[in-house]
Amino acid sequence: MPHDSSPAPEPIALTLSVPPRPARGLTEELVRPVSVDPGVEVLDLALDDEAVSEFLVRIVHGDSGFVARTDSGERALAGVAATVAALCGEDIRAALATPDIAFLGGLKPPAVEAFREVLLAIETGEVAAVTTALAGLGG
Repeated sequence: MPHDSSPAPEPIALTLSVPPRPARGLTEELVRPVSVDPGVEVLDLALDDEAVSEFLVRIVHGDSGFVARTDSGERALAGVAATVAALCGEDIRAALATPDIAFLGGLKPPAVEAFREVLLAIETGEVAAVTTALAGLGG
């Protein structure tokens, strides 16, 4: 009789995969200095609300994201709100005029990721001021 007569244990299946990327915050590392060539379309947030709205309606239905440019913290906040509104099918001009800080701060991770795939960065010559203006939205 063999020393160990118990049946051989069944193999355990292991899945080896890359761990998921940690969720980014709505504005985490969103603001950066102006680059020479961002490699994607650029939206000047100094344009009037109509032009910004038309751009956003077009870009959110495309295959690539964009970079927004402004030196105004207020306009950067409006650009974030308008981009989210465009993605949600909401009133872009209303979001530009009156960003809903509570709504933006409460976005769930999948919505934040969708936003970050469209608005790739806000480029500015006033990094500290724009970053401060967006701080109320959370990282």
